[in-house]
Amino acid sequence: MPKSLRSLFGLALIALLLAGCASGPGPSDTRPATQGLSASELLDKAQGQSASQAAQSRLQAAHILSRQGNDEQALDIAQDLDASRLTREDRIDRALLISDLSLRKEDGRSALVATQILGDINDIPRDAQQTLRHRRGLALTLVGESRAAAESLIELQRDEAPFELNDDIWTPLSRLSETALDRMEARDDTLTQGWVELARLYRQSGGDMSRLTDALADWRANYPNHPAARRLPSDLSALKDLRGNDVKHIAIFLPESGPLANVANAIKKGIEARHMDALNQGEQTPQLTYYDSSAGNLEALYAQATMDGAQVVLGPLDKDLVSQLELRDSVALPTLALNYGEHDRNQADELFQYGLSAEDEARQVAKRARMDGHHGAAALIPDNAWGERVFKAFRTNWEDRKGELDSVVHYDPKGSVSEATKRLLNADGKRSGNEDIDMLFLVALPSYARQVPPTLDYYYASDLPVYATSQVYGGQPEPRADHDLNDVMFMDIPWLIPDAATGGEEALPFYSTYRELNAQDDPSLLKLNAMGVDAYELARRLPLMQALHSLEVFGATGTLQARDDGRIQRTLPWAQFQSGVPAPLLTGGSDLDIGNVTLDP
Repeated sequence: MPKSLRSLFGLALIALLLAGCASGPGPSDTRPATQGLSASELLDKAQGQSASQAAQSRLQAAHILSRQGNDEQALDIAQDLDASRLTREDRIDRALLISDLSLRKEDGRSALVATQILGDINDIPRDAQQTLRHRRGLALTLVGESRAAAESLIELQRDEAPFELNDDIWTPLSRLSETALDRMEARDDTLTQGWVELARLYRQSGGDMSRLTDALADWRANYPNHPAARRLPSDLSALKDLRGNDVKHIAIFLPESGPLANVANAIKKGIEARHMDALNQGEQTPQLTYYDSSAGNLEALYAQATMDGAQVVLGPLDKDLVSQLELRDSVALPTLALNYGEHDRNQADELFQYGLSAEDEARQVAKRARMDGHHGAAALIPDNAWGERVFKAFRTNWEDRKGELDSVVHYDPKGSVSEATKRLLNADGKRSGNEDIDMLFLVALPSYARQVPPTLDYYYASDLPVYATSQVYGGQPEPRADHDLNDVMFMDIPWLIPDAATGGEEALPFYSTYRELNAQDDPSLLKLNAMGVDAYELARRLPLMQALHSLEVFGATGTLQARDDGRIQRTLPWAQFQSGVPAPLLTGGSDLDIGNVTLDP
């Protein structure tokens, strides 16, 4: 659960009391005589009441269910009742309840809909208004609108709202790119500028705790009266306390021969390029010692690394070796493996796992599509073991989010695109297909993917939104070849889509390292180089990740964060093909598409 919501849930009762304060006249004044009735009795009673009385009874029942911990039913009732029959005060009360319940289940979209009442009703009581503004900021964080969230919460802090906002502001602020920070810094006010400078020094410190501590001291001298100077965000405070725990020696387990040797060499090139760049920029850098893991003797490798004084292990790369490690209770040294094991869960203490997993992308597609308001999915998946793993990740996340799978086709990558698409849509000739489908999850290489949109058009499904994994993009702009992919949404690592991801190359994470490594023609090699860059950055931060589970690294391969089982989850930037090239997929803050969830006036 995002750390930014902790204070909200801790004050859930207070929030409900605020809602009550905002409700104006009590039940004895305008509401039906319902005191002492249970939620089910209120709902039964509403069946025979007038429209306005029924709406009030249902709202009261929703409050009772919420207090009893039945949040799902409470939210359904509050959203479904006829709000046009409520008084002005009860509409505010309903918005407070829905926003609270939505945030408890991490449904930022529904919470945003509820807070739209801020623009619909004038002169909302100050306590209710500030509570709704706070929740709007938290909801924007949940849906990934980090800049809008940070700006909204900073504005609330400027208005001296009675909330501890530093952690809530820091969560979205620390995720912003240099370009987004530049735009915020353009505002001429000390409060915003102080926050932006704090985010900058955090990004620039890398894994060097001494450097971070010195930068924080300088920042405090420049902004002595800033709210964050009085109390640092919890994440920064925890990092500052880790000074002296810097990683000084990394053992790297990579194969020097065998089928993975070429992959290992590309990763090693990224590790060394980032290491030299950090050294040249004056960062405190660890010693690197390489060990040949081709023989697969993990005990011997760990024993030698321990004798040599290594503090952290980077590797192994082989999936079978990682699978062996994740079944242990612990590992001899804190370890960042360069692959994911085959088991459902990693159980070894101090073992982290990182790789370029398409399963992460599939989960991100499910999250994004549901956030965009889609419910009925179709999936076009290659008929092989890899495709099945990717589809399983999508299906699990999609169904967990209450999405429906209406059509799935496992296609032959060398077979007919037209036949696979026809089966997907249940189409007969040019007749309309499955009307329950409102999005398509596409996993395909460019040569296959380029044929899908024209085929959808042929079957009268050209308006079907298509969400794809990174495999849809070849890694280099090919406007003529990719023209048929226009409007297809996909994600990829920042280093391969710099304009879409960050607004240009100079804003990329580890730009100077990128500039050195990008002088090659093979995007697949650059992707492995980028993996080496991020592996190096993650390895030097392992003590921080162990102490601070919310730590995020903004890397060449995406935003990286450890899950509770030590597996690193990548969040990639979104792009959309326009005129055959990747362009930013914008959501636009205040113009955020919140889908088909509505809050009646």
